[in-house]
Amino acid sequence: MTEKNELLQSIIEGIQEKKGKNICTIRLKGMTGAVCDYFVICEGNTPTQVSALADSIDEIVKKNTKEDPIRVHGQQLAEWIAMDYGDIIVHIFLPELRNFYNIDHLWEDANSERIPSID
Repeated sequence: MTEKNELLQSIIEGIQEKKGKNICTIRLKGMTGAVCDYFVICEGNTPTQVSALADSIDEIVKKNTKEDPIRVHGQQLAEWIAMDYGDIIVHIFLPELRNFYNIDHLWEDANSERIPSID
């Protein structure tokens, strides 16, 4: 497994660990104007769950890859937390904000994959 795939899988594991919903990966590598190689987008039902998802991702990524995010934004309100891992940016939303900003569809021509939630 390559380093990037290990990071991507660790992020997904962190989301699934705290029962994040509607997980989607969008492969942006090679696309004009892309700021990273992947977006990972998911949602939590409450600000508490959004915060817990970010904590879980941070913990599992550190354990598996020894990487820390370069930046994390949105922790105070925990309605939309963005975690920047350089080549991968994670977006954790409340459902209504995810619908409002609709970033899943900004890159409609990119390859996207739905990841099953674990219930």
